[in-house]
Amino acid sequence: MKPFDQELVSGSIVRSVWKLAWPIVLMNLINGVHGMIDQILIAHSVQHHEANAAVGVAWNLFLVVVVSLASLFHGMGVLIAQAAGKQDRAQMNRVLYHSGLLTTYIVLFIVTPLGIVLSPYLLLLANTTEEVRAYALPYLRVLFLFGITLSMNFLLGTAMQTSGDAKTPLVLVVLTTVLHILLSAAFITGFGPLPKMGTTGAALGAGLAPIPTLLIALSLIVRNKTILGLPDRFTLIPDWNVIRAVARIGIPSGVHAVVLNIGGIWLYRYVGSLADSSAAQAAYTICYAQLFSFVTWAALGLRGSAAALMGQNIGAGKGERGRRCVHVAAVMGGAWAAVWGVAVWVAPGTFLALFNSSDGEDAIVLTLGTTLLHYLSVSGVFLAVALALTGGLMGAGDTKKPMYIAIVTQIIVLLGVCEIYNQLGLLSANAIWSAILISHVSRYVLTHAAFHTAKLKPMAITVGH
Repeated sequence: MKPFDQELVSGSIVRSVWKLAWPIVLMNLINGVHGMIDQILIAHSVQHHEANAAVGVAWNLFLVVVVSLASLFHGMGVLIAQAAGKQDRAQMNRVLYHSGLLTTYIVLFIVTPLGIVLSPYLLLLANTTEEVRAYALPYLRVLFLFGITLSMNFLLGTAMQTSGDAKTPLVLVVLTTVLHILLSAAFITGFGPLPKMGTTGAALGAGLAPIPTLLIALSLIVRNKTILGLPDRFTLIPDWNVIRAVARIGIPSGVHAVVLNIGGIWLYRYVGSLADSSAAQAAYTICYAQLFSFVTWAALGLRGSAAALMGQNIGAGKGERGRRCVHVAAVMGGAWAAVWGVAVWVAPGTFLALFNSSDGEDAIVLTLGTTLLHYLSVSGVFLAVALALTGGLMGAGDTKKPMYIAIVTQIIVLLGVCEIYNQLGLLSANAIWSAILISHVSRYVLTHAAFHTAKLKPMAITVGH
């Protein structure tokens, strides 16, 4: 069995952050690549921007439902990180097993059947056109069908990272991404004897690709090849002492994630009310969900490493060292976002051309997308730093403040600014893009204040046997 990594709680702070951050950030960036490639393949194979918009809307709807499970994952991650800091392997394994058991029941018996039935109504909620819904409905239903593979991959990746093993999930994600790209390319374009499946093919690629890596991850745990291992005893009934401890930390985090995604879906409604709504939704999907993912995925990776480092250092009785680790992660995130911002500001057309064909409607997508990228080139720096600081709060077990900040910035600020423009009859693409910038800046300001005034103390959490 792999030993605990002492370099995460001792020695150079920059080395500690870098050792955990680079595999997680790279893993998240690789994770985002297959979604981008799906969009490129759809753009050039289907050749209707409604298909690009459909994938963006449907993926956000899927995340709103499934991301509620993030409450379990984040709570589990904090407990595993703090147990790793104390080198309490028994508690760490027990938390993983019972979190996974409950996740399996929720996905198989609640999320998947309800998601398949309610998919048409969810798409209507997002204010999509009939053309967009025609592409989005099969994509969304296939995602729900494979919800268990996507959810369990996320859970095991989070558990390995917070235990201090960031390289194993990276290897598994590389394998998943290669399989996803190959399967999506075959299904979307109709390679060889396969029929051309468009957006449905993209969903099949996303659902099938994680299966081999999920089996490999489980095999590594069973054979004691990771820091994690099997529990002391097996049962088909979740240990409610574990679940209560996970929920105490994780439920605010789950609400936080759901609020962020609900805000994103409601923003699609405002975008859908514009003239050229399909083109505007396609521009938003391409720029925000795909190109901007180079910032968000990297920033979320740094948030994950900041949370793990804060949790492990608190578990080792070194809370202030954890705080300094978070500061380093925030600087890394801001620097990465600034580099990305300069690139898309200088050459937006080069990036957007990857997703567009040459027809007149795509020229509108190009115009709207260029403007949005200019806004995002600035707001990305504020978001990246805010996410790293959020990770610090979450790693210390303080998930309520990020939840409140998400509600204020993603609902009150983002949607409030859009509604003000709407009531004044001034709602436009530029108005919506500016609302995104305002929400990111406000999120940074509030998170900065919360992190630097918080008393980050070790949490007294007892997980029952």
